[in-house]
Amino acid sequence: MSPSRTPVKQLSGTGNFVYGCDYNPEQWERSVWEEDVRLMKRAGVNLVAVNIFGWAEVEGSPGIYSFERLDEILELLHANGIGVNLGTGTSSTPAWLTTLHPEILPRSASGVLAWPGGRQAWCPSSPHYREHALRLVRETVRRYGAHPAVRLWHVSNELGCHNALCYCDVSAAAFRGWLEARYSTLDALNKAWGTTFWSQRYSAWEQILPPRTTASTNNPTQVLDFHRFSSDELLGYYQAEADILRQHSSIPVTTNFMVTAHIRNLDYWSWAPRMDVIANDHYLDHRLAAPGTELAFAADTTRGLAQGQPWLLMEHSTSAVNWQPRNIAKEPGEMLRNSLAHLARGADGLCFFQWRASVQGSEKFHSAMLPHAGTDSRIWREVLELGGILEKLAEVAGTTVTAEAALVFSWEAWWAYDQESHPSSDVRYLDQVHAMYKALWDAGITVDIVAPGASLSGYKLAVVPGLYLVREREAAVLADYVRKGGTAVVTYFSGIVDENETVFTGGYPGAFRDLLGTRSEEFYPLPPGRTLALDNGSTASLWTEAARLEGAEAKVSFSEGHLAGSPAVTRNGYGPGSAWYIGTVLDPAGLRDIVTEAASDAGITVLESPEGLEVVVRSGVNGSYTFLINHSQDEHKFAAHGRELIVGEDVSNAVVIPAGAVRVVRTSNPTPPTGPSTGQKDK
Repeated sequence: MSPSRTPVKQLSGTGNFVYGCDYNPEQWERSVWEEDVRLMKRAGVNLVAVNIFGWAEVEGSPGIYSFERLDEILELLHANGIGVNLGTGTSSTPAWLTTLHPEILPRSASGVLAWPGGRQAWCPSSPHYREHALRLVRETVRRYGAHPAVRLWHVSNELGCHNALCYCDVSAAAFRGWLEARYSTLDALNKAWGTTFWSQRYSAWEQILPPRTTASTNNPTQVLDFHRFSSDELLGYYQAEADILRQHSSIPVTTNFMVTAHIRNLDYWSWAPRMDVIANDHYLDHRLAAPGTELAFAADTTRGLAQGQPWLLMEHSTSAVNWQPRNIAKEPGEMLRNSLAHLARGADGLCFFQWRASVQGSEKFHSAMLPHAGTDSRIWREVLELGGILEKLAEVAGTTVTAEAALVFSWEAWWAYDQESHPSSDVRYLDQVHAMYKALWDAGITVDIVAPGASLSGYKLAVVPGLYLVREREAAVLADYVRKGGTAVVTYFSGIVDENETVFTGGYPGAFRDLLGTRSEEFYPLPPGRTLALDNGSTASLWTEAARLEGAEAKVSFSEGHLAGSPAVTRNGYGPGSAWYIGTVLDPAGLRDIVTEAASDAGITVLESPEGLEVVVRSGVNGSYTFLINHSQDEHKFAAHGRELIVGEDVSNAVVIPAGAVRVVRTSNPTPPTGPSTGQKDK
C-alpha cells in the first residue's frame, strides 16, 4: 500500500518553503557547531539533513552504539528552531563491516571487486549487509522516532548511485529468484528471452547468471531484465528500511532520487508511490550542451513523479561540484536562477549539499553554503539573498505548475534503447529526449513528464521521443488519446520492440505504425558530421529511414541522397486528432519549427518570449504566479499585470527583467492546471 503524500511545506515548520542543507557535524569540532547554527539562522535555514554518512560515528564497532554526539546536535538545532532531516546512516559501510564480511563488496560485470575506501561499497542483495544496516535503522528510530526536531526520515542516500548493478554470486542467486517470480516457468523465460538464438536455452534455473562480460554481445532481454531486477532489489531495500521506520515513528519517510542525465539505473516510476515526500538531487552537468535546459527537464520529471504536487530539492550546489572533468564555478546570479528554476517547476523546498565546505576527503572542493572563504564571499551573500527571496515568495508554496503538454519518458526504454547491436551507436535515448524537450523549452511550452501508459486526458499535446520499447497497452493509450482529439508527436526509433525486446513485425515504427499512417522498411543511419538537405530548408543528420505514406501526409521530405522525395516528417489524421512522426534527427531550428507547428495544431498558443527568458506559471486558489528567469545578458520586458513579489512593485503593462535576474508576478485570477500531471503508469 502506498504511503500518504506529505506536503513539502510542512517540513519547514512554518508552512512556507523549505530552505536547507546537508550538515556533517562529525567533520568538525564542537566549537564550530554553535557558529554554524547561528549562521544557519541568519541565512533562514529551516531544515538540515544530518547523519547521512554517520554509520561509523554511531556504531564504531559491531553492536556498540554511541548516539551522544548526534543527540547533542539534534538538541542544538531544535533549540534554535531548525528542523532535522534525519538520515539512517546506512549509505556507506564502516570499515569493520567489510572486514568482518568481505562478501558484502559488489562486483562488476567482469568480476572486478569494488574495494572499500569510497562509498556504497555494498551489494544490494547481500543478507549480511541488510542484517547490520537494518539493525542500525532499528536502533536509530527507537531513539529518535518521536524527537521533536525530526521532520523527515532520510533512508540511506542516493541509492544506486555507485552500486546499482552488482554481478556477484549473491546477486546471481537473487536474480534467479526474481526471474522465477516473474516468469514462473523456464519455458516462459526462454520464450521471453528468445534463447533459441545462439543456443542459449536454459533447462534449469541454476544455469542463469547476470549478464556478465561475455566474448560477444549479451542477450538484450537478459540485460533488460537485470536492470529491472536491480531497480527492484534496491527498492526492496528502501522498503525494508521504511517499514522499520514506520513501525516506530509517524514522521514521513523518503530518500533522495537522482533524476539527472548521468544516472539511469533506477526506474523511479515504480519507486515514487512508496515515498511520503518526493525528493531529488540535481547538479548542473557541464558535460552537456545545454545544462540549464537539462535542469528544467529534471525538475519537470521530478514533478511528474510527484503526480503534479510540490516536491523537495534535497541537494543542489551553490557553485562548483567536485566530480566532473571540469568543475566550473557558477557565475554571479547563476545559483539564484538555478534555484528559482527548480522552484518555478514545482519545488517547495531548496536544499544544498552542503552547509560548510569540507576541508578533507573527496568532496573538499565541492561548493557549500558556507564556503572555504567564509562569510566574506559572494557565495555567502547570495545564500543570504536567496533566503530573503524565499520569504518574499512564501505565498507560492503549495501551488502547482500549469502545463498543456505531456512528454512520455521511460527508464525501461532508456535501458533498452542504449544497448549494443542497434542500427547506430550515435543515437542515444536521452539525446532524443533532451532534443525534444529543448525544442519545447525554446518554444515556451511547459510540459509534464509522464510514464508510458499514463493517462493523457486533459493535455492538448503529447510528445513521445525515442520510445523504442513500448507495451501494446501503452501504445493503445496514445492511440486512444489521438482518436479522441489529441495531438501526438512521435520521433524515430519508437515503437520498435515490446517489453521482452521482441520486434513488432510488419514494418517500422511497429506499435505506432497505424496511428502514424507511415511505414518504414529499413533504417539508414548517417555517419557523424554528414547532413542531408530537407525541402523546407532545414537539415537532417545521424538517422534516416526508408518510409512510405500509408494515410499520412508528408510535411517535410528529403531533397538529396537516395531517399530524395521520401518523407522525413509526416502528419496523420486519426479520428479528430492528429499524429506527427519525425523520422530523422532535425537541426535545432527545424525541430523547433515542427514542434511549434504541432503545438499550434493542438491548439496551444506558443508563447512569444525573448530568447533566453524562461517562463513558467504556478497556480493555486489565490492566484497565479508567473516566474520569469532571464538567462541572457540582455534586459527583457514581459507583458504582465499584477504584483511583482521579489522587488515588491505593482505591474500594470509589462515587467522588466534585468539581465541574469528573476522576477515573479502574482496575478489575482487563479489559472487551473490543464493537465492532470499524474505521471504514473495506468495499472
